[in-house]
Amino acid sequence: MPFSDLFSSETIQKARGNFSAIVRVAYAGGNITEQEQKFLDKLAISLQISDAEYKEILKDPSKYPINAPYLYVERLEALYKLARIVHRDHQLGDLQEHLMVKFGLALGFTPSNVNYIVDKALKLVDLNVDEETFLYEMKNMYK
Repeated sequence: MPFSDLFSSETIQKARGNFSAIVRVAYAGGNITEQEQKFLDKLAISLQISDAEYKEILKDPSKYPINAPYLYVERLEALYKLARIVHRDHQLGDLQEHLMVKFGLALGFTPSNVNYIVDKALKLVDLNVDEETFLYEMKNMYK
């Protein structure tokens, strides 16, 4: 197996694990709402999750291991990607911030500051900043 295949396989597994974690968060409140379902549909496309994998993960999200980001910068990168997807077409309406708080907690941000972090993240995404600017602003928001 070529080295490049190993890397792409690892990336695919990570995407499945991340998607699975998000599905678990969506199920945490009980049933998945119609708006959450639409978000999951779009997220699966963005993460290149096949239809078969999508159905399998929705059926049993615990089947794939969670690859929770360990480093703060990795959590911020994941938050940036999720915020862009959530914010892209405002399909979640008023639930946008609530769902992002749930995702933020799942990514490992603390309950004491997750609301502030999510608010800042959504404002930056609303300004259409690139990832580098987003990371800089998020890392330095307390200064």
